[in-house]
Amino acid sequence: QAQLVESGGGSVQAGGSLKLSCAGSGFTYSSRCMGWFRQAPGKEREGVAKIYTGDGNTVYADSVKGRFTVSQDNAKNIVYLQMNSLKPEDTAMYFCAANELALGTWCATTRMAHYEWNAWGQGTQVIVSS
Repeated sequence: QAQLVESGGGSVQAGGSLKLSCAGSGFTYSSRCMGWFRQAPGKEREGVAKIYTGDGNTVYADSVKGRFTVSQDNAKNIVYLQMNSLKPEDTAMYFCAANELALGTWCATTRMAHYEWNAWGQGTQVIVSS
């Protein structure tokens, strides 16, 4: 069973940057869809970005386009989320997720429903102060 561990969260001022990492292990297949989600207190978990490890294709939520970049190091099974120009509204717990059964065509859609992902990390907190 896949295991995911996030790191890199912290507190920054608005306009600052953070880089999150997600280290994965126990994968069954060589390619998978990896996603980043976030959840603020009292709000639903929302998709932020995803990447298909087979071809590196990426998708972003409109709220983070142009500010966040998802990337991967396939050799190390690590997925990153570079977050620039952070805003107070980016404050949330950030989670890494994996969908090993997803094809690249599914991963390339804008759909990021949290209930469609079958492996989750424990989360890392991001706080952006104004």
